[in-house]
Amino acid sequence: MPRVTVVQVVYNNRRFIEPVFSAIFSQTFKDFNAVAVIAGNDDGGKELLREKFPQVEIIDPGYNIGFAAGHNLVFEKYDSDFFQLVNPDLVMEPDYIERLIKAFDDSRVGAATGKLLRYDFDRQGKTDIIDSTGVTIGKSGRARDRGQHEVDNGQYDRLTLVAAVSAAGAMYRKEALDNIKYPISNIKNEYFDEDFHSYWEDVDLSWRLTNAGWKNIFVPLAIGYHGRGAGSSENGYADVTGFIKHHKKLSPRIRQLNYRNHIFMYIKNSPWFYPQFFVRELFMLGYVILFETGTLGIVPSMLKLLPKMWRKRKYIRYNIIFGRD
Repeated sequence: MPRVTVVQVVYNNRRFIEPVFSAIFSQTFKDFNAVAVIAGNDDGGKELLREKFPQVEIIDPGYNIGFAAGHNLVFEKYDSDFFQLVNPDLVMEPDYIERLIKAFDDSRVGAATGKLLRYDFDRQGKTDIIDSTGVTIGKSGRARDRGQHEVDNGQYDRLTLVAAVSAAGAMYRKEALDNIKYPISNIKNEYFDEDFHSYWEDVDLSWRLTNAGWKNIFVPLAIGYHGRGAGSSENGYADVTGFIKHHKKLSPRIRQLNYRNHIFMYIKNSPWFYPQFFVRELFMLGYVILFETGTLGIVPSMLKLLPKMWRKRKYIRYNIIFGRD
């Protein structure tokens, strides 16, 4: 078995396939295999993969399996030491995997990410605008990609422990994933939370790693370029108008998942329910009522899943946190 399994969940991403997979197979680190899970193929991306990159193993469930469950399939199936996730719109520099894997010389590193800069697939290509240098998490539960929207002037060029890593270009240690998995049944485990489907499942997983005593680390010399479908507004809550405009650009489904999943992530992982959390949620609820009434459509599923999220919290606290050596 190769030391690293490179995995991508493909959802109607034909236009990115050639530059992204060309970068994968140009890596200086060679001890890897590549797997693509097909979540959507309306544009013929699967056929293009077979034609241009026949060395990629294709798994096609035949339906939109989602980001979380798609990756879980691969985590469960393969016994590689590490898994390198590559978003459909992530172009890695040739030494990305080689530099990232060195961080795992520390046996307590469970996840690592490189410096992700923006990639403009429509115009100029690579840019010097930061997409992510790891993720910060506040007591309110607000998680933000560190440095997002800033010009890269080397201000984050230090090997740094971070609260979480973006799954756009993250590498995970198999041992760490097995340590924080949640048993769905006697025969199936959950790594990324499949109830999330997409959005915030990467921060949720990183938070579990931290709770279990693993490290999440940012490696500045590993460089990748990310197209980024959805990110944060440039000035956050400080610019209410900009915040509203940014959210209106997102699809209704993304807004719903974003709203529901950030609450579930906090419920599952936060050691305490800090006052800042309730203040922020009151603000967010008011915003949704005033400007995004369609987002309220997710509330019934939230209420239905809340007891399950609480059971997951109990499992994390008693089996992963307090159960570790």
